[in-house]
Amino acid sequence: MTRSSIDPAVIVEAVRAGMQAIVARAAAAGGVTYKSDRSPVTEADEAAERAILAVIEAVSDVPIVAEERFAAGLVPEVGRRFLLIDPLDGTKSFIAGTPDYTVNVALIEAGVPVFGCVGIPATGVVYHGGVGCAPVVERENEVHALANRPALSALDVVASRSHLTPQTEDYLARITVGDRVSIGSSLKFCLLAEAKADLYPRFGRTMQWDTAAGDAILRAAGGLTVRTDGMPLPYGLTGAPGEDLFANPDFIAVGDRSLLRRAAILPATDQ
Repeated sequence: MTRSSIDPAVIVEAVRAGMQAIVARAAAAGGVTYKSDRSPVTEADEAAERAILAVIEAVSDVPIVAEERFAAGLVPEVGRRFLLIDPLDGTKSFIAGTPDYTVNVALIEAGVPVFGCVGIPATGVVYHGGVGCAPVVERENEVHALANRPALSALDVVASRSHLTPQTEDYLARITVGDRVSIGSSLKFCLLAEAKADLYPRFGRTMQWDTAAGDAILRAAGGLTVRTDGMPLPYGLTGAPGEDLFANPDFIAVGDRSLLRRAAILPATDQ
């Protein structure tokens, strides 16, 4: 491997370093400040990002778009290949003591998330996978393969706990919902990849570092994340300059790609 590339094992190592940094500060989620978009940031967010960057930058020169660096105005030039880092996705859950916050690192190639790793500091569970890398979950010293499941008529849905919008409720009212779980962070993608849910709709603001790692794992497990027009969610310089430079459009993630051919899964018009 050259410094212009990165081994997926380094990404997993970096996520574990970020997890350790968060665990070291989990007993006291103090030092909360707020960014310009009013999203919270803690000392754990910043410590995790430093730990992740230290691992990656020791071996690779691949450009890095990291959430806290971005908030500080440090935006690198990105080309075909770059990394997206969310050092603590679900900061509100972390502050509240709810264990569904995650650490996320993803490699992007030509607009596609080709490898992702998602770690859950509170449990030690790590998901990873991508193009040419079989998706797996590491849990309690065991490694299990991930694979999606065929969707039935009633769909098990995962939705955001902190950002549930009226638009999401309207969307869910148009489909047949089985079980419904509200959780935070990129863990929602992982539940689809682990065949524990079928559908994750998101109508509202997210950033690419929120979704890329989980999306890479989901795609490797047979699922897909699409815009509301049915096209795969893109990554790169897709937004307007400024805070929206790496913003996502509304999206729908499915465990079973055939769901996208089912009536009402995609809204009638792009939103």
